[in-house]
Amino acid sequence: MLFRTVCLAATLALAVSAAEDAATERERALLDRIEQLEKRVGELEARAAVTAAQPVAVQTTQTAPPPAGAATAQIAQAASAPPAAAPAHAVADFLRGTTVNFQVDGYYSYNFNAPIGRANLLRAYDVLSNAFSLNQANLVIESAPDPKNGKPFGARLDLQWGQATETLQANAANELRPEIYRAIFQAYGTYVIPLGTGVTVDFGKWASSLGIEGNYTKDQINYSRSFWFNYLPFYHTGVRASYKVNDVLGINYWVTNGTEQTEPFNGYKDELFGFTLQPRKSVNWTVNYYLGQEHPDVIFYPNATPGSTPGIPTLQGVPFAPIPNPPKGHLNVIDTYATIQASPKLELAFEGDYVNERLYTDSLPGYTYGGAWYLRYQILPKLALAGRGEYLADHAGLFSGASQVLREATLTAEYKLGEGFLTRLEWRRDFSNQPYFLTDTLGLLRKEQSTAEVGLVWWFGAKEGAW
Repeated sequence: MLFRTVCLAATLALAVSAAEDAATERERALLDRIEQLEKRVGELEARAAVTAAQPVAVQTTQTAPPPAGAATAQIAQAASAPPAAAPAHAVADFLRGTTVNFQVDGYYSYNFNAPIGRANLLRAYDVLSNAFSLNQANLVIESAPDPKNGKPFGARLDLQWGQATETLQANAANELRPEIYRAIFQAYGTYVIPLGTGVTVDFGKWASSLGIEGNYTKDQINYSRSFWFNYLPFYHTGVRASYKVNDVLGINYWVTNGTEQTEPFNGYKDELFGFTLQPRKSVNWTVNYYLGQEHPDVIFYPNATPGSTPGIPTLQGVPFAPIPNPPKGHLNVIDTYATIQASPKLELAFEGDYVNERLYTDSLPGYTYGGAWYLRYQILPKLALAGRGEYLADHAGLFSGASQVLREATLTAEYKLGEGFLTRLEWRRDFSNQPYFLTDTLGLLRKEQSTAEVGLVWWFGAKEGAW
């Protein structure tokens, strides 16, 4: 019995000793493997430093391997660590092409009629006489699509404040609730459908391309805007698509809520059909046909006091009521314009328009027609002269509210003090075949008004070309 006990104890001692030796061998193998990995990492770091733009000497110091327990803890910690943050270049790719741009546009105008209220009639932007005026201050944020580099979508936001905002956004005849969108001149998203050369689709609110003139003064030939700019729509809300067939021909199609209607005031959806031609690099020609229905079928009462309009519905707290038997006559606009770069210093432009509108579908149409011509000559790198002539036959008073024929002549001198800052000196004379323009006496009207003004425009941002 004693012999068996001694043999059993000896066997157990040998087994324990063998297990300890095996564990020691595993630990030693693990430490050797860690040391080899550290050497390999050092070699890779040295090789990366040699291939850098400015090679630097890499000095590696070999450190003693950590204890086995510490190495195991480090490996476990690495396995459980959260994923690394997205690299900076991923954010840069997302914002690639995004620009933030600003414009400040102001003027001083003097009307030689000395009109009561200092009002320059029929002007879109330079509306005040004998006053230092802020025409507009703008913030434009744009991330343009770039399909060739894997970004088929984009967006644009234009915010606007100043006198121009009142002209563009505050017409209660078109906007049922203008205060909601007053500062938003443009806000739309873009997606380029990969069909052919790419179908560009925009959804939201955008500046109208009816008429050759636009909102941003720095991109215009003159400081003041034409009668036709003031008459044709400023903006639309809806969906538009454009497709460039080839280097010469492009086509456009829109479906909108209406002319200058962020929210529609009837159930009809307006449409535009258009095309652009560029037969040569120096010539651009645009043709548009617009079909709409610009008569409301509902009326809002934004100034109603609580309880004053019982029994009628409300939209976000504003009472409204339907208009019985609303008129449904159509609006038709035919608009065409062209620019010609006759020489490196000489630019010519032309516009022609015809508009008719019916109150009811069986009413006789009222109509307005005419056009404008432009010339700009770059005398020196910083100095240019420009001129504009215009004709607008407003037989039904669709534009001015009176049956008359309007003409105007404008001469503009431009001096660019630097990239992002220009001044314009302008003389303009408006004519009518009827007494229409204000004087210093109430009720006494004249057939003409003459203005002299200076405009100052500052802008900066990374956006290139016209805004």
